[in-house]
Amino acid sequence: MPEPAVLHPVDDPVHPSRRHLLRPPHVPHPLRALRRGAHQVDAATPADRDRAVDALRAFAILGVVLGHWLVTALVARDGGLHTTSPLQHMPWLAPVSWLFQTLAVFFLVGGHVATRSLASARARGESYGTWLRARLARLLRPVAALLCLWAVAATALLLTGTPPATIEALVKLALSPLWFLLVFAALTAATPLLTRLNPLWPLAVVLHVDLLRFGLHLGPSWLAWLNLPAGWLVPYTLGAAWTRGELDTRRAAWVLFLGGTTAAALLVGFAGYPASMVGVPGARISNLDPPTLAAVSFGLAQCGLALLLRDRLRRAMSRPLLWAATALVNLSAMTIYLWHQTAMMTTTATGLTAGRLPGLHTAPDAPDWVMYRLAWLPVFALVLALCWTAFRHHEQGPRRPRNRTSHVVRRHLPPAKTPRNA
Repeated sequence: MPEPAVLHPVDDPVHPSRRHLLRPPHVPHPLRALRRGAHQVDAATPADRDRAVDALRAFAILGVVLGHWLVTALVARDGGLHTTSPLQHMPWLAPVSWLFQTLAVFFLVGGHVATRSLASARARGESYGTWLRARLARLLRPVAALLCLWAVAATALLLTGTPPATIEALVKLALSPLWFLLVFAALTAATPLLTRLNPLWPLAVVLHVDLLRFGLHLGPSWLAWLNLPAGWLVPYTLGAAWTRGELDTRRAAWVLFLGGTTAAALLVGFAGYPASMVGVPGARISNLDPPTLAAVSFGLAQCGLALLLRDRLRRAMSRPLLWAATALVNLSAMTIYLWHQTAMMTTTATGLTAGRLPGLHTAPDAPDWVMYRLAWLPVFALVLALCWTAFRHHEQGPRRPRNRTSHVVRRHLPPAKTPRNA
């Protein structure tokens, strides 16, 4: 994950002859102040930074957050809250999971950034231990605040007579993002061993595990969990291949996109894999817990699409407002990810004071629930913004000295233009 950073100050871009446009003189118009701040972020960003990398990371994090809001529901029933999903009642909503299950893109970017970072550290003479401590600190710092808050919250709920089933559902939902963090931290620690690993090797592991599980119905029950590291190793090692320059051509991206799409479609259509790319309560098979061959194939398609969009994203990120928003998400990626489930539960619990509200506390068993859920999205975003304000400093760490230059996240050099890929 990227290192924390503080933008270094730049000169006021407003020419003295035009300062009369600001009203009042020392309080700029909000939109003008927003644009000025965006231009400052843009000016503070190194010119050789590959902004497409940051755009893909921001897209992946926000996709997961929005997806959880749309496919997870807390239903008020029997005096408590219970977890359910609209996909359980309306299977035709499965395409929603195709849009918002974006973790493969995050692992792709993570593998790319980690391998570049490790190479840079070695070039500076930095030891592996120093490099790893710096990267894991950014990942794990926000976790302590989350665990402390929920330890206090669970104790308070227990003392006030909340049903244990409700407490279990809430704590399980709040801490569910930690599984991803543990896997990502393990892959980050193993980066020196993965820099040259061909993605076909972990893909072969997933293929054989699924063949034993679903084709031959052999093997112990724990065999499926081999797919947890192997499944996410596929996009992570693709990120390492990106660093090596093996994915620079559009042909490679098209092969990933078309091959992954075809494989996922065949597995869902003819091999009995679920259409949903996220877990559905009560379903016999989950594509994500642990990852199946269908989910990994779909992830390959997502990675191919992400690579195809790199040039367009670079052009889009040249717009100061878009880049400033992307930089902000990247600076707080782990805070947003870790606290979004807590924000969702806070939104739901706060709404209980007004009674059972549609889209917040009702069963997600009808199309109008989706419309109500979308209508509540701004409230959820506000609560998540409050969580971000309260806890982002745990991720970003102590402020750096003003005279010390830094980068928005970390330099990502775009691939050099050659006669082959110019």
